[in-house]
Amino acid sequence: MQLGIFARTFSRPGFVETFDAVKEHGLNCLQFNFACAGLSSMPESIEPALAHRIRAAIEAKSLSMAAVSGTCNLIHPDPIQRAKNLNCLRTIIRAAREIGTQIVTLCTGTRDAQDMWKAHPENSSPEAWHDLLRSIEPLLTIAEEYGIMLGIEPEPANVINSAQSADKFLREVKSTSLRIVFDAANLVASHGIEQQSRVLSEACDLLGSEIVIAHAKDLVVAGSPGVNPSYTTVAAGKGQLAYDFYISILQKAGFVGPMILHSLNEDEVPEAIGLMREKLNVS
Repeated sequence: MQLGIFARTFSRPGFVETFDAVKEHGLNCLQFNFACAGLSSMPESIEPALAHRIRAAIEAKSLSMAAVSGTCNLIHPDPIQRAKNLNCLRTIIRAAREIGTQIVTLCTGTRDAQDMWKAHPENSSPEAWHDLLRSIEPLLTIAEEYGIMLGIEPEPANVINSAQSADKFLREVKSTSLRIVFDAANLVASHGIEQQSRVLSEACDLLGSEIVIAHAKDLVVAGSPGVNPSYTTVAAGKGQLAYDFYISILQKAGFVGPMILHSLNEDEVPEAIGLMREKLNVS
């Protein structure tokens, strides 16, 4: 596995300075966000010249761009806003190869109109599932045209909130352009930390062959198992996730892709890198 980091971890004036910060911390891999280039995270348009400059800077600094973030609400309850989100995603997908990556990461969305990271009772409805299918189909058409993979990430507050629902979605969609972003903290969050071995083992059994990126953040869980546990995400190594086990099941599944640090402050980066290099046995 190759250790990388969310580019937005570093607050810098532009993408060149951001890439410098990644290199200064001894990393050669990142997940990009267009906010690092002075645009919205979900830009309506991307000038070809800008895309070429980003690609040139990546190559000049011998970096690899594991993915670009395309995080928006795919099942927003307002059809107009949902359409805007999809248009922005089309823009990102078309530009992905130009900036140096083949993967766009997605959030499957929530019915909450205000907060993309807040759960909603209607997320489990047939209508929400249907809207997700309707949203993903045209995106996959463009992804297939441009040779891009779309990575969906099971998240507690989203319509796809478990390995089981992600597996069901993959089987229904049946596209080689649809893959998985595997985040152990997300998968464990709704079950309680004492269930992590079972939850992560089952998740890797279901999704292992479809994983294109793994995320590295940590989790602090409070409350009784199965009784609305509360959780807080923290930097890798500062929570209760068993990282040795997490890495071992990814290796067992044959995953050799990027492991991307996120949900940490810049001053936490050196410690998190040290931990993950030790766990991954990489320099």
